[in-house]
Amino acid sequence: MLGLAIRTEKKVFAGALMGSALYGGMTVGAASAVGWATDHVVLPSLSAHHVGAATLAAGGLLIVGVAVAKVIGIFGRRLLAGVLQFRMQARYRHLVTAAYLRLPLAWHQQRPTGRLLSNANSDVEMAFMPIAPMPMSLGVGVMLIIGIVDMLLTNSVLALIGILLLPAIIVTNTIYVRFSGPRFARAQELRAHVAEVAHESFDGALVVKTLGRETTETERFADRARALRDANISAGRARSLFNPILEALPNLGVLAVLLFGTREVASGAAQPGDVVNVAYLITLLAFPIQSFGWVLGDLPRAVVGYERVAAVLAAEDRTEYGTEPGKRDGSPAELVFDHVDFAYPGAETAPVLRSLTASIAPGRTVALVGATGAGKSTIAALLSRLSDPTGGAILLDGVELAEYAKGEVSDAVALVPQQTFIFGDTVRANVALGDDVGDDQVWAALRTAQAEKFVKALPQGLDTVIGERGTTLSGGQRQRLALARALVRRPRLLVLDDCTSAVDPSVEAAILDGLREQGDDPEAAAATVVVIAYRKATVALADEVLFLQNGSIAARGTHDELLERSEGYRELITAYARAAEEAAAEEADAAEDEQMKEVVA
Repeated sequence: MLGLAIRTEKKVFAGALMGSALYGGMTVGAASAVGWATDHVVLPSLSAHHVGAATLAAGGLLIVGVAVAKVIGIFGRRLLAGVLQFRMQARYRHLVTAAYLRLPLAWHQQRPTGRLLSNANSDVEMAFMPIAPMPMSLGVGVMLIIGIVDMLLTNSVLALIGILLLPAIIVTNTIYVRFSGPRFARAQELRAHVAEVAHESFDGALVVKTLGRETTETERFADRARALRDANISAGRARSLFNPILEALPNLGVLAVLLFGTREVASGAAQPGDVVNVAYLITLLAFPIQSFGWVLGDLPRAVVGYERVAAVLAAEDRTEYGTEPGKRDGSPAELVFDHVDFAYPGAETAPVLRSLTASIAPGRTVALVGATGAGKSTIAALLSRLSDPTGGAILLDGVELAEYAKGEVSDAVALVPQQTFIFGDTVRANVALGDDVGDDQVWAALRTAQAEKFVKALPQGLDTVIGERGTTLSGGQRQRLALARALVRRPRLLVLDDCTSAVDPSVEAAILDGLREQGDDPEAAAATVVVIAYRKATVALADEVLFLQNGSIAARGTHDELLERSEGYRELITAYARAAEEAAAEEADAAEDEQMKEVVA
């Protein structure tokens, strides 16, 4: 992982390494400068009460020069190390995001959204956390080598005291890494768990509020947060236990040098400057070892983060594309189901679709009707290539969907799903979604979707900013905006997955009628429409009905024809109609009760 960062950003790493090496060399040089100044400036001034101006200037310039070079090294080391770290984090965030776009919907459905957010954010951040101290750690190795050589050249006897500290520091740091590593790894894993729970709670805010589960959700989040807190405290205790030991060892070495050095000076075997030089170098030698520890201490968390990121990048699930171009004439699409089979991963023994075969002529409006679990929404996903059949083929204009080049299916097919998603942006941005379409096209799409009237009534019209997920709009208004979003792209095949369930039947009829006509735009031809519906009024508006049962088409024909000859269809439609009437009656009773309460009040 560290090698990958070095190979990717060679120049930046080399610059950071040179800055760190300069810093390390000048840090040791400061010890020599202080030792020289002690012998040639400080001691003569104390004994003779006089120092030559040239000697004093030389000592000052030497110390200042070393300090300036050290500052340059620190600046280069920190700046370039930060650039290296942030570039790698940005690069891998882009790679993870690109992988999310590449991977099929089935892959996403098997993984919590909170974990995917954690992969792209905290996991990437943690994966390259050791990159920042790494150039410094390698660069200050120069400090370690120069320091040991300098001590040996200054006084070999005193140098042995400093050298003996190195094994003690290394052993202490090794124990620290092994002791704290699992704790940091555990904290990183729990960080993702907290993100998962938070995302679920925010995403399901409506369920939490309406069912009064605020206390339960708060406690569930608090449990995960407490677990993360405890893991972080455990890791912090490990750091707080070993850091004082690592800090104390050099000080003990300095004390030993001073105690032994005074005897050496008294016997004439050493100069006072030598003792000062070696004592100062010992305080510096702990820093390179500690810098290695900083990298090694971050590695457990980094490895966990990188493994989670690498798992996303290595995922082999992908949507394969062909080379066939799509039609560009804007004509309605022809659709053929050729013995289509489909089963979800892990449920191969219970396929959703079984040898489904049908053809839909261009420009027709066809209703898919079936009981819950019959495979209606699965067909909608297959038509837009969110999934591929496990058997058979779906042909668009005589070409299998998988044979089309990338982007051709999405240009020809527009899906409006059951659950509409509205962005916290303007109406125009929600309809256009970044495409280069003019306001006239946006208004035409809104008009066909029966959304023109309420959009014009908004404070700023197309420029009105809608709340997150469309919270400022009703369910029916959100559905009509989602429909306009699909229509503005002029699809040749329009798939409506029960996307008008929240609008009035009269509005729904007007929408379906508008889809058959060109409307105000002479360039917009009527599309082939596949509508998944359950309301009798909606189904009756279709040119033809396909009745799904047990994963295949049990009957097809007009609504009236199926009512006569298909008992299963008749029972299903009657049940839907009865349920709708009961729901309407309950709503009317509730409204009447509210009116009575107001009168009484």
